[in-house]
Amino acid sequence: MGRKFALGYLVLLTVIMAGVLHYGFTQGDFFEDGGELIENPWGIVSLFDVYVGFFLVIGWIVYRENCLGKTLAWSVAILIGGNLVSALYALIALLRSGGDSKAFFLGEEKARSPMNSES
Repeated sequence: MGRKFALGYLVLLTVIMAGVLHYGFTQGDFFEDGGELIENPWGIVSLFDVYVGFFLVIGWIVYRENCLGKTLAWSVAILIGGNLVSALYALIALLRSGGDSKAFFLGEEKARSPMNSES
């Protein structure tokens, strides 16, 4: 499993998430249905779980990026756009990494740092 698998996986997740969001926005009432979700204990648990996931990805972005503006922009975008934006960020990171796992996980600058080279 290499870069092609990871690329296909991330593209698939991004497309699925976009489709599910489209379904939700076209078939449901965001505010009415959201209100019902908040009234249900498992709805609250689910929202908490989703937001913890958002902040895990945001933590990766904070570690990976060197530009505060870019970090803030991606963070706000994830909090508004959800996992569709997270998947898009991961897809862009994978494409920019050129298949280098260190560059993907650490960011290009940190991956090139002598502190991160294998001894």
